[in-house]
Amino acid sequence: MATKISAGDLYHTFHEEVNMTASELEKWLKTDESKSVGQADNGGESIGHQSGKHIVAILHKKKGDLSPDDEAHMHKVHSYIARHSAQRPSGDVAHTRWRYSLMNWGHDPLKK
Repeated sequence: MATKISAGDLYHTFHEEVNMTASELEKWLKTDESKSVGQADNGGESIGHQSGKHIVAILHKKKGDLSPDDEAHMHKVHSYIARHSAQRPSGDVAHTRWRYSLMNWGHDPLKK
């Protein structure tokens, strides 16, 4: 389980782990691959896809404009990326549901 990080480190950590730009993430969220992964209630939008939209909104904000809800979501993103990254499958992950799920949360494991 990921340790909750301090408020002082949250902004920096979030921007390190979310390695996709707002425009990259917006473009990704429109793809069929993005929409094909994640848990969804009653066939609706997946949790990860909803998260991606919130991440885009956060990326467009200045640090001083972040709301408590944004900060809570940043903690959630940090926890998800840490947990899911630890489950990396072996072999080429370029076209895997694992990578697509992480990308919905703003992290492309193939991006340096």
